[in-house]
Amino acid sequence: MAQALRAALADVVAIPVTPFAADGTVDEGAQRALLRLLVDSGVNTLTPNGNTGEFYALTPDERYRAVEVTVEEAGAATVVVGIGQEIPTAVAAARHAAAVGARLVMIHQPVHPYISRGGWIDYHRALADAVPELGVVPYVRDPRLPGATLAELGRLCPNVIGVKYAVPDAVTFAAFARDAGLERFVWIAGLAELYAPAYWAVGATGFTSGLVNVAPGISLALRDALRAGRYGEAMELWERIRPFEELRARDGSADNVSVVKEALAALGRCRRDVRPPSRTLPDDRRAGVAALVREWDV
Repeated sequence: MAQALRAALADVVAIPVTPFAADGTVDEGAQRALLRLLVDSGVNTLTPNGNTGEFYALTPDERYRAVEVTVEEAGAATVVVGIGQEIPTAVAAARHAAAVGARLVMIHQPVHPYISRGGWIDYHRALADAVPELGVVPYVRDPRLPGATLAELGRLCPNVIGVKYAVPDAVTFAAFARDAGLERFVWIAGLAELYAPAYWAVGATGFTSGLVNVAPGISLALRDALRAGRYGEAMELWERIRPFEELRARDGSADNVSVVKEALAALGRCRRDVRPPSRTLPDDRRAGVAALVREWDV
């Protein structure tokens, strides 16, 4: 079982969007259709309640329902549920994930102004210990966290099997992974396709993706090229999606989800609506996103 879960992380880890209806509620019909498109396209790993799914803008009931819908539509795909916030809320979400058939949880970076290294371990250990039957994936966004801290968590919690690493520095990642245990964990490039080739070269074997909602074939082709060591081909794909991913990353990723939903709206797959503190894409950027999508012929 552990090997199958590790394989699911060493892949394109899709972060599905959460479509909204005109009245602001979750559009479950569009949500199911988008999930089926991912699975039918060959995506093997789905993460409901990730940041591209607007985790922090959803209500607790909406987050639970997103997990249930994803499990129902996943088929043979593995479901990795995003959890977070204070320990009781995160533990309840993890236990719900286990109860409905998810296989792993991804723990969002703790949202707290004061995070000690020991406290970071205690937080993640409390969640991992609550669901020993699930694989656990910490989400690391803090460049100050040393690899030795993760190594200690791994020693205490055997079910911590992967790491979503999202510090935009390949050198820092390479050092962190080796200090924590390169073979002990599955390393996921948590900044998606834009960073995947650089991270792959120094130890990652999977990457997260929001782009996959729009163009799953491109994300899967990039995975296949990286797995085969065809870096020239990988970089050609990287150049195709670079303008799209740079739009998502600009201004501190302010429009990260909005760009994805704008592309989906251009394809007629869901509305462009997002919830605050995100915003819908300004009018002067919408045409550019639609043009990019047309070039991909998806």
